[in-house]
Amino acid sequence: MSSIHFTDNDVGFVVGGSLQYGGTFLKTTNGGTNWINQISGTNHWLYSVNFADYNTGWTVGDLGAILKTTNSGANWTNLISGTSQSLLSVHFIDSNTGWISGSTGTILKTTNSGANWTPQVSGSNSNLWSVHFADNNTGWALGGYPDTSTILKTTNAGVNWNLQLNRTSFIFWSFHFPDNNTGWVVGYDYNTNSSAILKTTNGGTNWTPQISGTNKWLWSVHFIDNNIGWTVGSSTTILKTTNGGTNWITQTIGTSDLLNSVYFADQNTGWAVGHLYNVNTGIILKTTNGGLNWGSQVHSSNYWLSAVHFIDNNTGWAVGQNGTILKTISGGEPVEVHSISVEVPYGYSLSQNFPNPFNPKTIINYQLRITNLVKLTVYDVLGHEVSTLVNEKQSAGTYQVEFDGSGLSSGVYFYKLVTEGFTDVKRMMLLK
Repeated sequence: MSSIHFTDNDVGFVVGGSLQYGGTFLKTTNGGTNWINQISGTNHWLYSVNFADYNTGWTVGDLGAILKTTNSGANWTNLISGTSQSLLSVHFIDSNTGWISGSTGTILKTTNSGANWTPQVSGSNSNLWSVHFADNNTGWALGGYPDTSTILKTTNAGVNWNLQLNRTSFIFWSFHFPDNNTGWVVGYDYNTNSSAILKTTNGGTNWTPQISGTNKWLWSVHFIDNNIGWTVGSSTTILKTTNGGTNWITQTIGTSDLLNSVYFADQNTGWAVGHLYNVNTGIILKTTNGGLNWGSQVHSSNYWLSAVHFIDNNTGWAVGQNGTILKTISGGEPVEVHSISVEVPYGYSLSQNFPNPFNPKTIINYQLRITNLVKLTVYDVLGHEVSTLVNEKQSAGTYQVEFDGSGLSSGVYFYKLVTEGFTDVKRMMLLK
């Protein structure tokens, strides 16, 4: 037998046990926490998050805050930005090269993964709400307030930023370019008191207004190709297009909540995050049918959520107020828990996962002698919580749960079962 030291209050648990199989299969889908809180180490408001791969990511926020992780968010390190301006958007094209935009025309660039940041001259005093690069050289920044709303473009990696568009009646909040030529900008038009959507097909040289069909503020836009895209905004407004914006179809779900960010992993699977109106509670919505239906996801954030980013259909992060960082490795979905026997066991037990080592999925079995509140949690070697597989009241019996490590790095992990009067921890190995 062996033991593990956790960096929280749980120290030196002994591991052991055996597998149990057989019985009738029943199913529940209300076990498990979908989104896990990560420790950011800051209480600054975080406005944007971007990952280059499963492990390497950045988030930015108030007072020049830049945080970086190299282990999928288990640890976040403060980077020196060299500014006290609010940093509003971050975008990396690979693990080394990225840009940040912020208040009063701030643009920063790094070529060494954020170890050093070089200020760039934007020529604007606007708050630059969004920055996006299509390749190493071609990128855009946009913003609005306190002066004219602005779209800037560079074709030399930010050495020079050139003004593409000024609109005094507009506030631009977000834009997205699927390629070097085709892009969309969303926001609000004070002249018409309606939402604003502009499209370009020549890299921003010309912008054409599109009819949204709504008067709501639009805060975020994301396209998966040159035809299919979504934009979200106030009053839980969700619009979708399948023809490059010629027509926008309303997918509003009928509440007054505010959606700040939208991201799609493919044409069917996407997420939108925001907050409840006038309440400090974040909301996360997910669709698996292209936005035809949206469902709320369970999370533990009591703060507004500003941005969401996924690197595949399962692994993603959401950031927001008070340094909030949430992560999911299950697409935000609850983990399925199966009751494989209703016979009452003689005692409690936690079995060794099988297979072990595993890639990327493994099965964990456990037994409950009486009805009890059950929590089954996965930790990394530093004791950071990776996933909560079960967190609910369950009847006596034998249960089985599948753990999916698709969004994790190879290495040793521990899973811990806690019920009233029983705790056990076991070790497992993920090999990719």
